[in-house]
Amino acid sequence: MSDHGFHVHGPHDHAVEHAAHHAPDSFAGQLAVITAVLATLGALFSYMGGATQAHAGLLKNDAAIKKTEASNQWNYYQAKSSRQYLGELALTLVPKDKVAFYQDEVNRYKTEKAEIKVLAEKLEAQAKDFEAQSAHQMHEHHRWAQATTALQVAIALAAIALLTRRKWLEYLVFGVGGIGLVLGGMAWFHL
Repeated sequence: MSDHGFHVHGPHDHAVEHAAHHAPDSFAGQLAVITAVLATLGALFSYMGGATQAHAGLLKNDAAIKKTEASNQWNYYQAKSSRQYLGELALTLVPKDKVAFYQDEVNRYKTEKAEIKVLAEKLEAQAKDFEAQSAHQMHEHHRWAQATTALQVAIALAAIALLTRRKWLEYLVFGVGGIGLVLGGMAWFHL
């Protein structure tokens, strides 16, 4: 519209006025609402998929840290074993007045090794637990990704249904969207 009161209708203006004066298209309206709902759910599912993937990565990192700590403990255990063996060798080589000293050293290394072994095994168990948690999170991530993909396909089908005005495609939108919702439910309930 110009400043002088003169107004020229363009094709878009005509279409908007036509839509405002005529009964709403229930087919298009229904698909628009369904598409908006599917897009919203898809965004939520996508967020959950990303969150579970990130959490799985953190758990995998924790597992690697625990494996490294366990490896360090096993190296420490091996060093104590070497010292114990040297002490045992010394028992056979040293004069009798030094035997008690080296026997005490051998006994100390045996005790220290036992403590180190317990810690190393505990760290290995923690690493395995983190690995299992990471695998579970990745399974959930895959469920969320499958659900998101199904909803994206349903949205694409909704666009095709709207363009072609095919009712059977609308039913397909409901079916594929339903599959996405089921997969999202499975992810939510950790199945």
